Amino acid sequence: MEKSSYQYTPASNTYPSPPSYPMAEVDERALGQAGMPSSVITVTTSYNPQPRDHVLWSIFNTVFMNPCCLGFLALVFSVKARDRKIVGDMNGATSYASTSKYLNIAALVLSVLLFILIIILIATGTLTIMGSVHRQNNNPWEYGNGK
Repeated sequence: MEKSSYQYTPASNTYPSPPSYPMAEVDERALGQAGMPSSVITVTTSYNPQPRDHVLWSIFNTVFMNPCCLGFLALVFSVKARDRKIVGDMNGATSYASTSKYLNIAALVLSVLLFILIIILIATGTLTIMGSVHRQNNNPWEYGNGK
């Protein structure tokens, strides 16, 4: 194996050097303990979440599950909450939104209980028996007077 001599020559600096800027004057009050400039930055962010207005839930309860018009009342309070939120009254918006939420919960619970009650009545045959009794009471001469 032959030894070849290779000498590395760095490329010439083709990039210009950055411009030199004058040093800024430092206020003596801003110097820390070590004589170096120090800065304290305090960042405070206030995150106030927007109150939820439950409009979509209220529309659903108004259209599909509306016992005792609770869904419609929830929709009214949801719209009031949205109006208060747009105006900037967050306390009023929170109050209306919580009322809307409770009305939506009440409408949902009543609708589910009513649905379960109807299923139970159909499964036990109570509704069919009540229908035949009702027909018999409406026309008493139809069944068995012999005339």
